[in-house]
Amino acid sequence: MKRVIGLAFVAALSLTLGIMAFADQNMMSVTVREAPVRATPSFLGRILATLAYGDRVQVVSTRGDWVQIALPSGGGNGWLAASALTQKEIVLHSGGNVSQGASSGEVALAGKGFNEQVEQQYQSETHLDYSEVDQMEKDTIPVSTLIAFLKAGGLEGQGGAQ
Repeated sequence: MKRVIGLAFVAALSLTLGIMAFADQNMMSVTVREAPVRATPSFLGRILATLAYGDRVQVVSTRGDWVQIALPSGGGNGWLAASALTQKEIVLHSGGNVSQGASSGEVALAGKGFNEQVEQQYQSETHLDYSEVDQMEKDTIPVSTLIAFLKAGGLEGQGGAQ
């Protein structure tokens, strides 16, 4: 009897480890600051949710340059651009030698989140002129102009309003 229980335990453990390994192979990490999850595999698709850098998602399927994922909230599936994902697990931690990629000040600012005050502090420390960027952020494009531009470029897609 003990042998049967032992074999059952080993079989259950093996199955569990196998499922975990399979699930991990179907997991990807978000590589951009904000990744809109869309209802359809199109940049014009309705946004269902927004994921953040480092979030792990389970892959359901792929279609061209799009990856269908299970929404972390359990609310069904959505689509992410494949360029916003990586197979690697992104581990966010502090410490180590950050001087090779970013200054300690930049790392501290990134940790605070990018908001207006952080942007002003960054601009004052780098002495760069952001007036053109600020102007571009103020510009708005009518939806009709955007749609005409997309059609002219042959970029018609599914989806639409959020």
